[in-house]
Amino acid sequence: MRVTPRYIQPADGGLRCDLCPHRCLIADGRSGFCGVRTNSGGKPDLPYAGLLSTAALDPIEKKPLYHYHPGEMIYSIGFYGCNLRCPFCQNYAISQEFIRGGERRSPEETAAEAAGSGSFGIAYTYSEPLVHFEFLMETAALARERGLKNILVSNGFLNPEPAAEILSLMDAANIDLKSFSDDFYRRTLKGSLAPVLDFIRLAARKTHLEVTTLVIPGQNDSVREIGEIARFLAGLDPEIPLHMSCYVPRYKYRVRATTGSDLLPLLHEARRHLVYVYPGNIAGDADTRCPRCGALLIRRSGYRVEIVHEAGGFCGNCGKEIPLRRE
Repeated sequence: MRVTPRYIQPADGGLRCDLCPHRCLIADGRSGFCGVRTNSGGKPDLPYAGLLSTAALDPIEKKPLYHYHPGEMIYSIGFYGCNLRCPFCQNYAISQEFIRGGERRSPEETAAEAAGSGSFGIAYTYSEPLVHFEFLMETAALARERGLKNILVSNGFLNPEPAAEILSLMDAANIDLKSFSDDFYRRTLKGSLAPVLDFIRLAARKTHLEVTTLVIPGQNDSVREIGEIARFLAGLDPEIPLHMSCYVPRYKYRVRATTGSDLLPLLHEARRHLVYVYPGNIAGDADTRCPRCGALLIRRSGYRVEIVHEAGGFCGNCGKEIPLRRE
C-alpha cells in the first residue's frame, strides 16, 4: 500500500513538514515530533500509514458525540502517534509509546470493512488521527462514495490549509479543548492554543461540532477558565455541546482524580453560556432536555440511550428545533 505524503517538502537540512504548527525540520532517518512522518533517504515517508492500533464498533456516545446519531454504533479506527505530549494521555500506549499491534489496511479496505460492519460511518479516533492526514483524506473520500459518514475525534492541532481540506470531508467532529491557557498548552502539552481555537472555529462552520474538556484539578479547573471556554464556544454557537470529562491519573500524571463535587460548579458556570453541557467519566445527569419546555428528549445511562421525546431534530413536546442530526 502506498499513501502519497503531502505537506512535507525539501528544506535546507532535511524535509519540512507543514502539516501542523510544529513545522518540523526532519533530518534523514528521523521522524517529526509526531513520530509517524519521516525522512527516508531525503524523501518523505509515511511508514505508519494504514497501520491500525484498533478497529471496533463503538457507541457513538463513546467519542463522545451526544447530538449525532444518538444510540447508534460507529466503526472506529485508531492509529499511532500524536503531535502533542499530554502527560495525562488516556491512550499513551498508542499515542506516545507505540506499543504496537493491529494490522495494516488500505483506504479501500478500511472503507469496505466499515460498510460491511453495518455502521453508518467511520470514526477516526483513539490516538491523534490528524497526523495520518493523507490516509484520512483517501479513506474519507472513499467512505463518502459508499454513503458513509466521517467522524473526527482530534486535538485540532493542525495548520489552516490542511484543516480546511480534512474538514471538507468530515460530517461530525469532537475536538479536545484541553485548556484556555496558551501557557498550559506550551508548558504541559508542548503545543499552542491559537491553532486549536482556529480549528474549532472552522469546524463550527463546516460540520457538526462537539467539544470535550478533560477537567484536571489544579490545572484547568478554575471557574474563570471554564467560563472562558464556554464563552468562546457560545460566541460561535451557544448550542455547541460541551463535554466536561473527569480526569483520572494516567501515564505520567499523579494529580488526584477529578470528583463530582469538583465538576458541579464548573458545569453550572458553563451552563450560564451554553445550552448543552454534559459531565463525562462520572455518574451524573447526561440527559438531553428541551431548553424551551424542559421535556426529557434523550435519557442516557452510561452508553445506554433511550429516545424519549426527541423526534427528527425537534422536541416532541413543544416542537422546538434541537441541534441533533441523523442524516
